[in-house]
Amino acid sequence: MRIMLGRTLREVSAALKQGQITPTELCQKCLFLIKKTKFLNAYITVSEEVALKQAEESEKRYKKGHSLGDSDGIPVVVKDNFSTSRIETCASNMLKDYVPPFNATVVQKLLDQGALLMGKTNLDEFAIACGSTDGTFGPVKNPWSFSKQYREKRKQKPHGDKEDSGWLITGGSSGGAEALSAFVCFVALGSDTGGSTRNPTAYCGVVGLKPSYGLVSRHCLIPLVNSMDVPGILTRCVDDAAIVLGVLAGHDCKDSTTIQDPVKPFMLPNLTDVSKLCIGIPKEYLVPELSSEVQALWSKVANLESAGAKVIEVSLPHTSYSIVCYHVLCTSEVASNMARFDGLKYGHRCDIDVSTEAMYAATRREGFNDVVRGRILSGNFFLLKENYEDYFVKAQKVRRLIANDFVNVFNSGVDALLTPTTLSEAVLYLEFIKEDNRTRSAQGDIFTQAVNMAGLPAVRVPMGLSNQGLPIGLRFIGCAFCDQQLLAIAKWFEKQVQFPVIQLQELMDDSSLAFECEKLTSVSLKQ
Repeated sequence: MRIMLGRTLREVSAALKQGQITPTELCQKCLFLIKKTKFLNAYITVSEEVALKQAEESEKRYKKGHSLGDSDGIPVVVKDNFSTSRIETCASNMLKDYVPPFNATVVQKLLDQGALLMGKTNLDEFAIACGSTDGTFGPVKNPWSFSKQYREKRKQKPHGDKEDSGWLITGGSSGGAEALSAFVCFVALGSDTGGSTRNPTAYCGVVGLKPSYGLVSRHCLIPLVNSMDVPGILTRCVDDAAIVLGVLAGHDCKDSTTIQDPVKPFMLPNLTDVSKLCIGIPKEYLVPELSSEVQALWSKVANLESAGAKVIEVSLPHTSYSIVCYHVLCTSEVASNMARFDGLKYGHRCDIDVSTEAMYAATRREGFNDVVRGRILSGNFFLLKENYEDYFVKAQKVRRLIANDFVNVFNSGVDALLTPTTLSEAVLYLEFIKEDNRTRSAQGDIFTQAVNMAGLPAVRVPMGLSNQGLPIGLRFIGCAFCDQQLLAIAKWFEKQVQFPVIQLQELMDDSSLAFECEKLTSVSLKQ
């Protein structure tokens, strides 16, 4: 049976329940496509045996009519900085061959709902950077580099050279967005410290949700910046993100930062009347570096009066300080978290035994790449006794001012903020690496990191294609713990836009994978 891998989670879940497809067929088709798109380098580990075994168990449940829920039998992928039992974790030489004995809470929750773990996705080392180009396992290629939309605009040969350098970055740090865009899974888990869920989804044309800080457990997410890290959700549509959030959200006794109140799964309402909706447009986000196409899309989408919504310009006056503030706080916490990797307790250990100090230094030199070592050096500088008050403490004060800016705006009656996600569409790899990593990170995080410092929810939604045939989109920011309301607003916008599906027929030169031509039997979404 032909299976349309480009469907949404809800649609495929309905097809599984109606017996139109089986979990094993779905799993095998995804595994086939993972192998076919190996050159994109989205995966570090493909857990084929695990996934097929899970599919077999899921199939037994469906035959007995005991489905565990919408996620049962659904292929998912997990960013490689989440612990996964008996599967190697973390794209770094420092943790090479590290195999956790347990699952991260978010991974376990998905598995408890019957999800199929297809594998672990690529990332920048310890999720530090913004392009998925600085990882131990090499850069990740954006599937849109090989799409019909982009190739026609570029006047290139349909297939192109899969090994050439004329490909686009996928954003970072997460190969999960690439996996979704290439149709090899239906849900991806990422981490979001300063934009690592929203940034890659912007470049790959999928939905990226950063939940409110504390709504989803961070247990066994290898820490980067404890006060900002949030597990992120990547899906093809807003409805799917809401389904996954309903599974993952809630208190975790293993993470003291999670909320105490229980969170029940929810269905997003279909907004029909937006007359009471107030959308804020932060004037500080209109920066000179913003591309004309993103700016034009932002202006077009922001013109919502015709639909009945109220749109007002708002001010977040401390926005200009946020990227510098984020750099100080981020590197300081990175330095603190990376101190545990010393070659004594666990992780990589060098062969030098001249002295403890020499072993310690050589271990960290061998185990960390230049980007990670640079962040550690910066963070330790800010944390020096003579610098602590001038840098770290001041940055914390500015962080509070930034958070208060958002509070003041939402207290004024604004329901959500509408902003750009990135300065432009995805860029060519060769252009991206011309800049040093610090500059690239500042440019990539300019719109995203303030939300992490404030602990707010944000969702990135694809809105259209650029003149180059590449995805561009915008982001909605909501009030803390108003994730459901935010997703309902984003869902309404998503329906108005009707973002086009990536066309990869020429890349997937198998007729059974021609997604636009292939049709499933009509699937009823009524439960």
